Amino acid sequence: MEKIKSLQDLEAFRNSIAEKRKVGKPCIAICSGAGCLALGARGIINATIKEIERQKLKAKVDIKTTGCPGFCEQGPLVIIYPQNILYTHVKVKDVAEIISKTVINGEIVDRLLYTDPTTGEKFIHESEIPFYKKQRRLLLGNNSNIDPNNIEDYLALGGYSALAKALFEMTPEQVTEEVKRSGLRGRGGGGFPAGRKWESCHNAPGEPKYVIANCDEGDPGAFMDRALTEGNPHSVLEGLIIAAYAIGSHEGYIYVRNEYPVAVENATIAIKQAEKLGFLGKDILGSGFDFTVRINRGGGAFVCGESTALMASLEGKIGEPRAKYIHTVERGLWDKPSNLNNVETLANVPLIINKGADWFNGIGTEGSKGTKIFSLVGKVNNTGLVEVPMGITLREVIYDVGGGIKDGKKFKGVQTGGPSGGVIPESMLDIPVDFDELTKAGSMMGSGAMIVMDEDTCMVDTAKYFLTFLEEESCGKCVPCREGIKRMRQILDDITEGKGKEKDIELLERISATLKDTALCALGTTAANPVLSTLRYFKDEYEAHIKQKRCPAGVCKALIQYYIIDEKCVGCRLCEKACPVEAITFMGKKKPVILDQSKCIKCGICKDVCKLGAVGVK
Repeated sequence: MEKIKSLQDLEAFRNSIAEKRKVGKPCIAICSGAGCLALGARGIINATIKEIERQKLKAKVDIKTTGCPGFCEQGPLVIIYPQNILYTHVKVKDVAEIISKTVINGEIVDRLLYTDPTTGEKFIHESEIPFYKKQRRLLLGNNSNIDPNNIEDYLALGGYSALAKALFEMTPEQVTEEVKRSGLRGRGGGGFPAGRKWESCHNAPGEPKYVIANCDEGDPGAFMDRALTEGNPHSVLEGLIIAAYAIGSHEGYIYVRNEYPVAVENATIAIKQAEKLGFLGKDILGSGFDFTVRINRGGGAFVCGESTALMASLEGKIGEPRAKYIHTVERGLWDKPSNLNNVETLANVPLIINKGADWFNGIGTEGSKGTKIFSLVGKVNNTGLVEVPMGITLREVIYDVGGGIKDGKKFKGVQTGGPSGGVIPESMLDIPVDFDELTKAGSMMGSGAMIVMDEDTCMVDTAKYFLTFLEEESCGKCVPCREGIKRMRQILDDITEGKGKEKDIELLERISATLKDTALCALGTTAANPVLSTLRYFKDEYEAHIKQKRCPAGVCKALIQYYIIDEKCVGCRLCEKACPVEAITFMGKKKPVILDQSKCIKCGICKDVCKLGAVGVK
């Protein structure tokens, strides 16, 4: 591959790629996202390579390792092209059969198809599966078609055409105006209009200017940025280069969470490939515009998702925030004008430049345009990544896309926005998912974590979990955050341990107000959201813990008691054998066992192993 030095060279190279792919060979696409790799995809990849060689099909069949297509619950995933046949839960032992039956003879391996758990219906193609029907995968859709380590795959799908259009057909001001008109808002949590931020950075005095892609998502349960950077790193890179052109920056960074080694590896390869072809470096595509990118690995601090803390970390300092009376677009990295965008925000930019602001503006709600990627996790049947148009309801996401609640249990709440967000109850399932409506409900969009909870979830314990996380992740720089979160967590500890007092609820509300008004950064100002939202919608649970010394969900150990339901127990001894402290005594066959409350440590193992529902909790 030689460096591309003009638009003519780019089109000639793209045409040469298309010419090579006209042959239309069958292709086996194997998901190599982190989730599928954890489930054994590496073994499937190796087995496929060996089987293709064994059957002497190397010249007739292509193998492609791709990014995450989102349906993580069903991984490892394999797609056979050109028929677009999706196989789920694939194992190494299935590889030979897939090649012999499907790739060579066009037959379907029925047991590997996705089966709807409710209707029993089997689906051959990805697009037919209910999980995908209400999605609009503008960003994730290409993950199944692209080898993230092969720039030709990205170019074959029109990659870097938006960059060429911006460099040769638009001024920096026109690019910024197009992004402003699109209504694109930051996907990293704050939801600030991206175009306005670019404009402010462009107009700020001082050189050099810096652009930064933020891939440091730290919310529990969130992995949207990881999937984009792992699966389609060139889309992020193209968006970053366009942002740099619009702002007048010649140096950029991709700040990646240290726990994302695959994302780091794929982004590094993408940068090298882009440099080799002339999409990065000096005189990009012969336009006269220069831009370079480096990767910085974060240290795993949640607070470094905040812009000033992230930039301090980039400078080699302790990752802690500063007061924002001076914005980072004016004085950020090394005290120079700096623009920070989340990777999902940047991946939208090539689409906006190619298809136009009006097209993007036509998707979503009045104040929230485009699509949003969510990590749908928790007590829901279809966990994974979902990309939906803004304005879809929570009910549609959880029940139509997510397939409803696991084990037929009752929905209780959904936490959106991670530790900085809040829990939304069943009565509000029909609100549209957008920046403004979620905020009105006492939560927030955040980076896109969506944690579904069922009837067995204790909301007091949930609030305590998120506060414990934030207490550990607080940098400790400001007193309200350092001491306020700690004190709130201590109060919740007391409540869940049966030591709560009626005045604790008022005290939690007062500390929450102080945090919101006085904390230095968003970690502190939003830290109380899990507490305030659970108090707002589930106050009866707090009162049950405090006044009745009872945990309605049966979660808080100090407030529950396991017991044997005599009429259900047949003396099968499963609970007796599983009990780690020998608190259960066998009394004979077909007789109920006896549970010694003085020995019971309330671990719940007896309830987990009982197949007859003979262990109760009160």
